[in-house]
Amino acid sequence: MIGKKVAKFGGSSLADGQQFKKVYEIIKGDTDTTVIVPSAPGKRNGRDHKVTDLLYMCYQLSSHGLNFHEIFKIIEDRFTNICDELMLKIPIGEILKKVKDDISNGASRDYCASRGEYINGLILAEYLGYPFIDAKEIIRFKDNGEYDKEATEYLIYERLRSMDNAVVPGFYGGKSNGEIVTFSRGGSDVTGAIIAHAIQASLYENWTDVSGFLMADPKVVKDTVGIKLITYKELRELSYMGAPVLHEEAIFPVRERGIPIRIKNTNRPDDEGTLIVHDQWEEKNKGTITGIAGRKDFSVISVEKTLMTSEKGFFRKLISVFETNDIGIEHMPSSIDSISVIVSDRDLNGKLSKITEEIKIYCNPDNVVSYRGMALIAVVGRGMINTKGISAKVFTSLSNEGINIRMISQGSSELNIIIGVENKDFEKAISAIYYAFN
Repeated sequence: MIGKKVAKFGGSSLADGQQFKKVYEIIKGDTDTTVIVPSAPGKRNGRDHKVTDLLYMCYQLSSHGLNFHEIFKIIEDRFTNICDELMLKIPIGEILKKVKDDISNGASRDYCASRGEYINGLILAEYLGYPFIDAKEIIRFKDNGEYDKEATEYLIYERLRSMDNAVVPGFYGGKSNGEIVTFSRGGSDVTGAIIAHAIQASLYENWTDVSGFLMADPKVVKDTVGIKLITYKELRELSYMGAPVLHEEAIFPVRERGIPIRIKNTNRPDDEGTLIVHDQWEEKNKGTITGIAGRKDFSVISVEKTLMTSEKGFFRKLISVFETNDIGIEHMPSSIDSISVIVSDRDLNGKLSKITEEIKIYCNPDNVVSYRGMALIAVVGRGMINTKGISAKVFTSLSNEGINIRMISQGSSELNIIIGVENKDFEKAISAIYYAFN
């Protein structure tokens, strides 16, 4: 199994029997795919519910001594319908009864939440004719609840090295005593990445309901094109600015070994998708950008003080004001006698007057001015590195649309440019930049 592919299928890919059939064709059509990591059934339509959400609700009701049977009946029907549609002989009734009894008898929140992946894994293993491995046996957590990387890698390698195929449910693992522990939501991505790392996979495929990542938000740019190739660093930059990407923790296990990730669409398996590669990828994509992402609702707190750069401890004092008020700093562009602190309005949460007063007391500035309603846009791309004219192209596109730029920040890596504009200009700015390069 060493060097083979790991494939994770999300909740939309396994939402009902028809989706299971699509997954079956994908897996059986690729002999290199060895380990399959399923999520719990997701929504079948806009009015539907994710099974994991239903399980959380069952736990909540049961833990308060309330009747959860009506909610659990929805879960039972989902899994029973899938088995009936696939004509499987798996004892689904007995499996569901045990889970229901466990919830009634005070099972933990993590146990309850994990049962969607567990049952879906049993069904998919039966349907494929592959061995089923309970994730709690090979994804190890320490007694304090922390993920145990070394123990997990040993357990996965020992269990899978001689197997041709296996189905391992995502999202959860277990302590040495068998107690179930879950990752945060979206954790099936993490499970797949951990297994890919442990077996030194050649590729980690992540199957979902979209054909990879898009260059811009389709709600803003309707005809946006897909991103065919992106590096881990570019992905992190876009993710930080709000682009919907992989579960963040899923990147690190595969990045450590340089294992590429391909995002694919279960409903359109022939689409190329997006390939995520290591940061030293040879293709530089020179002269263009990879993607654009952004968020609204930031505030700028501008602090002016003559000769502030020569005053030892000034920046430490300024930062400590935000730290003691539990406010994260997004960016800090500066000039010789002024510095602007960019924070999200969500973090600021009504503390602006308090922050301003503390800066005046602690830092003794010449002036403190605040501005609300700013949006940040990240223009990201490895093709920007050492390429002349990229910045000019970005700024010209905004100027042509009459958009005022309130802030510019570019790191020394030249991988991205952060631009601040008015909230009202956010969508227009993203469209302007996008069409300047497409």
